[in-house]
Amino acid sequence: MAYGESRGSGESIKVEKLEPSSREVNVSVKVVSKTAVRDTISRSDGSTHRVTDALVGDETGCIYLTLWDDNIERVKDGDTIAIRNGYISLFRGSMRLNIGRYGSFEPTEATIGEVKTDNNLSDKQYEQQPRYPTFRPSFRDEGYRGGSGGRRGYRPRRRY
Repeated sequence: MAYGESRGSGESIKVEKLEPSSREVNVSVKVVSKTAVRDTISRSDGSTHRVTDALVGDETGCIYLTLWDDNIERVKDGDTIAIRNGYISLFRGSMRLNIGRYGSFEPTEATIGEVKTDNNLSDKQYEQQPRYPTFRPSFRDEGYRGGSGGRRGYRPRRRY
């Protein structure tokens, strides 16, 4: 990001240019269709949320946009929306466009012709890195430095 440029204020890009690592995405898309709304339970606090996927795109391609709770009713089939400061994530190995906490979207008057649905970026599978590493170092591993506060020769107090 260039000096003086604010987050999410960049130029709008085309859908075909999106990659799994894309951040601060600004794109104008047309809503092709929405899937059925489903309920899901949050892993963090156990609350129930509604979620759906909307197939959105432009003349270059399409991708699934994940919509949560109140945003589901704000989008209808055939609408054209401008997404600001969105991001791409991988869900079960396929790309999804997300609005997230710091992004936004609004209806726009931009005209998008026929959406190129035969170039669906969400159909391509990507290698997904595990969210949490499976290896956890222990004090027996060579070079392990944790656990003792970094002090050499530290031994726990003996209990009598």
